[in-house]
Amino acid sequence: MQVSVETTQGLERRLTISVPAEKVDVEVKSRLRQISKTQRIDGFRPGKVPASVIQKRYGKSVRQEVAGEIMQRNFVDAIVAEKINPAGRPSFVAKSNEDGKALEFEATFEIYPEVELKDLDKIAIERPQVDVTDADLDEMFVTLQKQHQTWKENKRKTKKGDKLTLDFTGRVDGEEFEGGKAEAFELELGAGRMIPGFEKEVTGMKAGDEKTIKVTFPDDYHAENLKGKEAEFDIVVHKTEAPELPEIDDAFAKLFGIEEGGVEALRAEVSKNMTRELTQAVKAKVKTQVIDGLLAGHEVDLPASLVTQEVDVLRQQAMQRFKGQMDPKNLPELPAEMFKEQAERRVKIGLLLGEVIKVNELKVDETKVNELIASAASAYEDPKEVVDYYANNKELMQQMQNVALEEQAVELLVEKAKVSDKKVSFNEIMNPEAK
Repeated sequence: MQVSVETTQGLERRLTISVPAEKVDVEVKSRLRQISKTQRIDGFRPGKVPASVIQKRYGKSVRQEVAGEIMQRNFVDAIVAEKINPAGRPSFVAKSNEDGKALEFEATFEIYPEVELKDLDKIAIERPQVDVTDADLDEMFVTLQKQHQTWKENKRKTKKGDKLTLDFTGRVDGEEFEGGKAEAFELELGAGRMIPGFEKEVTGMKAGDEKTIKVTFPDDYHAENLKGKEAEFDIVVHKTEAPELPEIDDAFAKLFGIEEGGVEALRAEVSKNMTRELTQAVKAKVKTQVIDGLLAGHEVDLPASLVTQEVDVLRQQAMQRFKGQMDPKNLPELPAEMFKEQAERRVKIGLLLGEVIKVNELKVDETKVNELIASAASAYEDPKEVVDYYANNKELMQQMQNVALEEQAVELLVEKAKVSDKKVSFNEIMNPEAK
């Protein structure tokens, strides 16, 4: 085997490889002999088909098949010998593939870029310092109560949190429009389901009231013909209801599977769950800052093949999500541009963290793996069943080992970074968009 290596552009490389004719011809003849023993051809007994007939009928396709296998094998041998680290799959082009002649082919591919880590001590991290307080727990219980609230009809004026059952008919420029009419529509005030101004205008109405309100569709409204348009809605309120929260007692605790210990046991369980979620949220916030700092401090050439692979992964994930909402037959082909920026970020992160792992010779910490599995399992009714499931699933275990190794790399970067602690509240971490 003769090999030459050429740098074409950027990370792209081209190997030209020549395989002696005798090596190829031997494999082709061997494959044709196997075919002659099994193929049935009219006019010949099984196993008695002349070699010339087999050669004429199958020679070309067999040679192409054998050439493909030889190209793949010799490519692997060549990159090992040349100490080349390819990124993504190569493309093969046979330059010469004829009987009695050497098989000469080109393999074009990209290599992984050289990554030089620098200025890791300049990455700035603001580490949240936060605990679950009694006030946080009380607020969570209000949320749990709302999840099980009931509605009681009343005759008073409505306020935020109440529910109205109403009819409405909308008009723009004096004409009714599609989607602008409904009967017995249930509207919870404060839910934000309607266009801006609608809820405000109907707040204070009571059962039996009728009213015409004016609102303006936002400029970014999804219907082109309604963007920025002023509309009138005729409103008729049939019923108003106020929420009633359940009492926090033993019966309430049983709604969440707490059969013994009542409210105190429920508080302990909710506190444990909140603490677990808070720990994960703090870890994620720190990790995001580490990754952002790492990305900002390094320029890396990205192999186009890896970005393309990541785009395909993201596209498939998006398609899977949409399948639950739409008929698969009606799903559009999502354009690659939708995912390119995210794919490039993920590839760059992978290359940089991979270099951190390599340079620092990090190995998977099995204790951390077990901790991650235990943490994931604790959210289920039978944690042991989840732990056993991981233990018996090699693919899932490998995924968790990869997560553990990535966390080890992030922890190492935190040790090197400039870290300052900041006292924050539970809600600032868990509901940052609410600030």
